[in-house]
Amino acid sequence: MTNSIYILEVDKITKTFGGLTAVSEASMTIPEGAIASLIGPNGAGKTTFFNCITGFYTPNSGDIRFMGRTIRGMRPDQINALGIARTYQNIHLFEGMTALENILVGMHTRLGQGFLGAIVRHPTFRRETRQSLINAYRLLEYVGLTGFGDVLATNLSYGMQRRLEIARALASSPRLLLLDEPTAGMNTQETAEMIEFIRRVRDEFHLTILLIEHDMNLVMNVSEQVTVLDYGKVIAHGTPSQVQSDPRVIEAYLGTTLEEEA
Repeated sequence: MTNSIYILEVDKITKTFGGLTAVSEASMTIPEGAIASLIGPNGAGKTTFFNCITGFYTPNSGDIRFMGRTIRGMRPDQINALGIARTYQNIHLFEGMTALENILVGMHTRLGQGFLGAIVRHPTFRRETRQSLINAYRLLEYVGLTGFGDVLATNLSYGMQRRLEIARALASSPRLLLLDEPTAGMNTQETAEMIEFIRRVRDEFHLTILLIEHDMNLVMNVSEQVTVLDYGKVIAHGTPSQVQSDPRVIEAYLGTTLEEEA
């Protein structure tokens, strides 16, 4: 373990699919406790970048370090157990499970009792189960879903499903939370509420947050640093104001400033 001030260090990763290079020698560092954004035009490689961090893809080259430890090549469950959780651009909930059950699934990497403990109903297993239920109900309340614990995920509204997905990610007690387009499909009021919610989650859970987002109003209001991808390459990295005035970023957004696009 190093004494790096960065909780996440992505060092010149490249990911190819056949003849297509989705991410090319892309680097990023995120200080612990920051809210950072990854932006870029459609097809820029943002979700591939996320998938490399979370173990769904293994980069062809380069390295990824979390809290000073190399995680390149680890499985998603191993990376989650270390303290990285995520949501998805297209909501990935267990639709046939209740809201409460979805959150409980998110806790599985933090449970100490295994298969045998469940079979013999060991006292430690029963205590752990009770505490998990208490924590799950607290998370439901935290994301505004009190009273919806027994509702199937598929029967929740779109906005509720978004909040439930965040609650499930928080259930794994992460140190780093990756949010993939958390305001997709939301109106202006819902987006404003999400800005405050992201700040509150960071502060109250003592997290570092990295998000992919197309809503530039959210990016510029909530982020402390912004990284811009274009055709798989990092073309800018800095504060929101620095990135907003970068000529390469303006060009990547088809000649419009980020302020105008918002």
